[in-house]
Amino acid sequence: MIENYPFGRPYDFHELLADGIVHGIGVVFALIGVTALIFYATVYSDYRDIAAAWIYGLGLVVSLGVSFTYNMLPHSRIKWVFRRLDHSAIFILIASTYTPFLIQGAEQWSILALLIGIWLTACLGIWLKFRYPGRYDKLAILLYLAMGWSGAFAMGPISEIIPEVTLLLIIIGGCIYSAGVIFHVWERLRFQNAIWHGFVVTAAAVHYSAVFTAISV
Repeated sequence: MIENYPFGRPYDFHELLADGIVHGIGVVFALIGVTALIFYATVYSDYRDIAAAWIYGLGLVVSLGVSFTYNMLPHSRIKWVFRRLDHSAIFILIASTYTPFLIQGAEQWSILALLIGIWLTACLGIWLKFRYPGRYDKLAILLYLAMGWSGAFAMGPISEIIPEVTLLLIIIGGCIYSAGVIFHVWERLRFQNAIWHGFVVTAAAVHYSAVFTAISV
C-alpha cells in the first residue's frame, strides 16, 4: 500500500509544475553544457581531463535526470524505487564534481587520498540508501555536507593546482548547496521542493563553471 512508503507531504499541481520547470531547465542546460565540456576536453586537453570530463558530465546528467523522474512520479511503488536512485545520485554528483579538480593533483598523496575517500564515502552512502531505504535520512544529509566540504581539509594543496577563480567558484557553489539544505528539510513550506531544486541547479551551474575553468587551464 502507498501509505507504507514515507514520501513526505504530497505536492499540489502548481508545486509540481514549478518543480518540473526547474528540473527541465537544469537537465537541458546540463546536456548542452556537458556536451560542450567533453568536446572541449577532447580537442584541447589530455586523457586525464577527458576522463574527468566524462565522469563529471555523466554524474551531473544522471543525477538531474533521475531527480526529475523521481519528483514527477506519483506516489507509488516505482517512485519508492526511484527514491533510492535519487538519493544515491546525490552522492555520485558530489564525488563526480570533485573529480575534475582533485585529479589535477592526484600525484600528491593528500589529494589522491581525498579523492579516494570521497568516492568510498559515496559508495557507503549509496549502500546505506539501498540497504535501509527511508531510514537514516538525516545521516545521509550529514554525509552530503561532509563530502561537499571535505575539500577544506586539503585546501592548501588544492589551491596550488587550480586557478583562484576556480577555487572561488567551488566555494560559492558549496555555499549555495548548503543554503539550499534549509529548504530541503523545510517540508511545510509551499514550493519547498522547487526552491530546493532551484538552489541545486544554481549551484550545479556555478560548479560547472568551476570545472570548465579547471579543465581549460
